Amino acid sequence: MKLPVLLLGRSADLRPGEFVVAIGSPFSLQNTVTTGIVSTTQRGGKELGLRNSDMDYIQTDAIINVSPPEPDGEVIGINTLKVTAGISFAIPSDKIRQFLAESHDRQAKGGTTELKERQSDFPDVTSGAYVIEVMSRTPAEAAGLQESDVIISINGEQITSASDVSAAIKRDETLRTVVRRGNEDVILTIVPEEIDP
Repeated sequence: MKLPVLLLGRSADLRPGEFVVAIGSPFSLQNTVTTGIVSTTQRGGKELGLRNSDMDYIQTDAIINVSPPEPDGEVIGINTLKVTAGISFAIPSDKIRQFLAESHDRQAKGGTTELKERQSDFPDVTSGAYVIEVMSRTPAEAAGLQESDVIISINGEQITSASDVSAAIKRDETLRTVVRRGNEDVILTIVPEEIDP
C-alpha cells in the first residue's frame, strides 16, 4: 500500500511572517487543518522554561495539534509545545533531519554518544565517544568492542564526538580503533560492512 508522504523541508529557509499550515487529528478528529504565521524561527528552549534545552524552536500562532507543512507542501517542523491559543512551538525540520541521520548511524553502526565531560570510571579521558551499546552480529561486536568502552582514536585520528566515529566508518576502510576500557587502552581492528538502510 502506498501512502502519501510530505517531504522534509529546510527549516533554515523559514522566515518570520511566512504562512504555515498545521495538519493533524486532535482528539481523534481526523483531517483537522489550521493556519497561522511564523512569529520567530529561533525561540530558545531556555526562554520557554526548558532548562536543559539548547534547541531553538519555531514559534507560530497556528492553533496546533500536529505537523505544520509549509505552502510548498514540505514539513518545516513538528509541533511539540502549546503555551496557549495562538502561541505554539515546533521542532525545526533541520533538527529532525539531524536526529534521523544520527539515529540511523547509531542503529546501523552500534550506538555511540558524545563523552562531554570527565567520567569517574575513566579518570584520564576527557574526550572520546562513549559506547552505550554494541549490537549483536556486527563488526564492532566481532572485533571485541564492549559497552562502556570509550573510543579514543580511529586510524590515528583523535575522536572527540560521535560524529567523528560516523565519519570514520563511512570511509569503509579497516578501522584501527583505540578504546579506553577501565584504566587501560585496548586496540581493536574493526572491518565495517555495508548495511542496507
